[in-house]
Amino acid sequence: MVVDKQTVIGDILDEHPETAEFFFEIGMHCLGCPHSRAESIEEACYVHGTDADELVEKINSAIA
Repeated sequence: MVVDKQTVIGDILDEHPETAEFFFEIGMHCLGCPHSRAESIEEACYVHGTDADELVEKINSAIA
C-alpha cells in the first residue's frame, strides 16, 4: 500500500493499525468514529490544521 493525501484513513488503519499513533499526534483522537474513518488524510489534516504531506511521508516511511 502506498499512501497519498487522498487515501481514506479507515483503509490505512485496516491494513496498518500501527499507524494510529500518527493520527493521535495530530490531535485526531476519534479514530473509532465512522466519519473520521471515511475522511481522506487531506481532509483530516485540514480540519486539524496540520501538514498533509508531512503525515503522508511519516505513514509511508513507517509502512515501507
